[in-house]
Amino acid sequence: MTQLAQPVADLPVAFGRDAVTIEEIVAIADGRQAALTGDEATLKRIVASARFLDDLWREEGVIYGVTTGYGDSCTVSIPPHLVEELPTHLMRFHGCGLGDVFDHRAGRAILAARLASLSQGYSGVRMDLLEQLIALINQDLVPVIPQEGSVGASGDLTPLSYVAAVLTGEREVYFRGQRLSAAEAYRLAGLAPLDALRPKEGLAIMNGTAVMTAIACLAFDRAQYLARLTTRLTAMVSVALKGNANHFDEKLFSVKPHPGQNQIAAWIRSDLKNNQVARNSDRLQDRYSVRCAPHIIGVLQDSLGWMRSFIEVELNSANDNPIIDGEGEHILHGGHFYGGHIAFAMDGMKTAVANLADLVDRQMALLMDTRFNNGLPSNLSGASPERAMINHGFKAVQIGASAWTAEALKNTMPASVFSRSTECHNQDKVSMGTIAARDCLRVLELTEQVVVAGLLSAAQALDLREADSTFDRAALTPVLAGMRDSIREQVAKVEEDRPLEADLRHMLALVRSKHWELY
Repeated sequence: MTQLAQPVADLPVAFGRDAVTIEEIVAIADGRQAALTGDEATLKRIVASARFLDDLWREEGVIYGVTTGYGDSCTVSIPPHLVEELPTHLMRFHGCGLGDVFDHRAGRAILAARLASLSQGYSGVRMDLLEQLIALINQDLVPVIPQEGSVGASGDLTPLSYVAAVLTGEREVYFRGQRLSAAEAYRLAGLAPLDALRPKEGLAIMNGTAVMTAIACLAFDRAQYLARLTTRLTAMVSVALKGNANHFDEKLFSVKPHPGQNQIAAWIRSDLKNNQVARNSDRLQDRYSVRCAPHIIGVLQDSLGWMRSFIEVELNSANDNPIIDGEGEHILHGGHFYGGHIAFAMDGMKTAVANLADLVDRQMALLMDTRFNNGLPSNLSGASPERAMINHGFKAVQIGASAWTAEALKNTMPASVFSRSTECHNQDKVSMGTIAARDCLRVLELTEQVVVAGLLSAAQALDLREADSTFDRAALTPVLAGMRDSIREQVAKVEEDRPLEADLRHMLALVRSKHWELY
């Protein structure tokens, strides 16, 4: 009897030999397991790196962060009898993070991103430490990590100190739906923490870009989905406004061949099926928030390729300092902890995403206003004529969308240009990559809120159009009718005014779980 292969999604993500993808980090964030590669060459390189480092410092070799102090203190020599205590001091004095904490899902992504770097075999860490990171992921014992305190070079020192501490049984974790001391969680899980961090291991864990890179992976996943969802929403709005499908013509877009922009136009065409051509409208050209939607969404769509490259190269790099080449027996001092590529990608992403919020906010403004909505009721009110005067439909939702959009746009200020000289001017030019990534998450949150408001508004507008006897129902294609009906399965049409917070929050959860399969 033939044995069926185990689905790839059920297999652990293997770290060490093959490059890890953004999608695999997201899968681990969502609960997938991890494993170390069985590739002999990779395992040999990991062992050689740790062994060479251990032999060298014992032979009185000078190694930054092992036999010297850290940062500007690199001129301070550490006597041999204190070398093994140094990593614990590094981990403890960096325990000063503040602000909100990363959630459980982000914590898992951070563990996976650090594992991806350390398993390259150039960081001088023991196999035991890598296996402990895998155990934390697979037992779902996730460090509680404050979001604030990293300048993005020398890596994510302060937030990653919380990973280092948890490996040795200190600080707090998420475990079984609770926030517990690491020591208690280890006891409940039947695991043992590492006795201590070996020389260089504290630096290897902390002196890298894992936090910003993990957040970038999660941000990329959300941005990619938002580009598609905003495209579907634009098609719904076009029908609701009795717009002109010729704005998305294939020949039209062939003469400006940005691939992502053309992809967005093609998706809108597939949703409209060319059924909708300027019916009952006195405008030859729709307003820009409909006509130029492919040009706006297309900027993000075209940027996803280089953003993926930046993120995945960083993810699969050895990005601590120094690099330990155990096989060639070299100690290489450098600055791979610098998060400039992630900073630039996140600054770019948040700008492109915020433009989606602005686009949808403008589309909603057209739907609400009887001067521009081609016969729809004011504020999309679904009330009967005799009760219309006291009902206000989506008036407040549109105000909210404008507020969320304004905040998203405000957060597009690039973090990467705000370098500060710190740590006695040793870290005199820093990336601010973690701040850029956190800003990007906030812009994504706000834009998702605007898009959810837009989806509810567009579904309401299509309901109102269908109730109009003059509306050509052929314009509402099966794809768009199905999207509207799927929204209606979740949220009822607004007839009499009601609080919509619960409906908006429910829709947000659906968007963040990628409830709708798109294109």
